[in-house]
Amino acid sequence: MVQTRQVTLLGYWLTIIVAMALKIIPWSTPVLYLTPDWVLLVLIYWAFATPETTSVGKAWFVGLLVDVLTGQLLGQYALAYTVSIYLSVKQHKRIRQFPLIQQSLFVCLILLVAHILVFWVERINDQAVPLQSWLPVLTGGIVWPLVLLAIRKIRFFLSLCVAIRL
Repeated sequence: MVQTRQVTLLGYWLTIIVAMALKIIPWSTPVLYLTPDWVLLVLIYWAFATPETTSVGKAWFVGLLVDVLTGQLLGQYALAYTVSIYLSVKQHKRIRQFPLIQQSLFVCLILLVAHILVFWVERINDQAVPLQSWLPVLTGGIVWPLVLLAIRKIRFFLSLCVAIRL
């Protein structure tokens, strides 16, 4: 039981760090508009898979880290991630039973909520938000099955490593 929890926490923070690295890669402008919010996708995965390890407080902390990493207004992503993870944890039992396409649509909805909150904060600060900035909501839903598969493989690999060590 303790080893399973350690594997989950290790996988949680490892995938968050990888997602943050993907978030701060300097993409070219056309690719930037298509790049989904990797950190939020990983948080949503963990909210669905193990809601007991993904709390609103952790989402807030990760959001603050993303704010600092990206140089955005402090609390902007923290607010978006907190609301998104609250919705994800609240609906995790229902969503886990959905087929993959319906899960992707629900993930799109959560990404849309987060994007609306980020948009709202940016508009309050009189920042221009181009129309193309809404594309990551769609690409996030499209890549959701890949994120799901990748993190499952990582969890499996980490559990094998712990089992072999014993």
